[in-house]
Amino acid sequence: MKVPKEGQGIGASLFPILDKLPVLSRYAKTRGWFYVISWLHRFTGIWLFVAFMVHMVALSSWQTPNVFNVDMKIPGQPIFVFLALVSSLVVGFHALNGGRLILYELFGRRNDADMIRWIFGLTAGYAAMIGLMMMKNQHASTFFFWLMAFFSGAIAAYAIASRIWINPHSLLWKLQRISGGFLFTTVPAYLLFLYLNPSQTETAHGAIVWIQNGFTRMAILIVTILMLYHAGYGLFSIAADYIFSKKVLTGMTAIVIAVIVVLFVFAVRIILPI
Repeated sequence: MKVPKEGQGIGASLFPILDKLPVLSRYAKTRGWFYVISWLHRFTGIWLFVAFMVHMVALSSWQTPNVFNVDMKIPGQPIFVFLALVSSLVVGFHALNGGRLILYELFGRRNDADMIRWIFGLTAGYAAMIGLMMMKNQHASTFFFWLMAFFSGAIAAYAIASRIWINPHSLLWKLQRISGGFLFTTVPAYLLFLYLNPSQTETAHGAIVWIQNGFTRMAILIVTILMLYHAGYGLFSIAADYIFSKKVLTGMTAIVIAVIVVLFVFAVRIILPI
């Protein structure tokens, strides 16, 4: 992709690098990089949904400390360290590209080439930060951390809500954008927290202690609810783009709703009974 002169800055050399990737570059040459970016956004969204389900299953064993403590040792294995770093790239890209889409769609920012370069640059920076946190030599106050993460997400959600609430779009469409604004900071923050305070997330006792705080529990529950809604709407959107039969789409929608409801009940049973 040709980089415009006004776009020279962070990540200006990223597109020449991406042009050399065998699969991505082939689609980029036939469909364009924005098509590739859109599908990367969907792919990373599906990845995060699957990762969320796996994470919920792992956390569900907190009531059995011996099992939980064994489960939490698994992420220390090299393959899981690699997957954690990949997940940090996925989280960073999906959040930042989601922010780009909101800026484009709702706030009239049309300099996509510049923003895409920033997305790749900041995604790499976020993954590097996660890598540093995995060294387990950092610590942060749980309450203060979630206070900042929650209210930064709330501010972003309010800014989006105030922008689109009077628009003639459906309520579900609006909630998708608003939830995306809230998750823009809180989901990357959650992943960061897991590695920032390993003593509180790798043992059953530690997990119980940090989530016993009422505000932290509320914040995690709200993040979970909005994440499930955002994921469910995203899965429905993907299905609606490629399923043209109303009956099949209705069936697929019912399946998505059923999965989201089951995950919601599962998550609530993990978070609230403590």
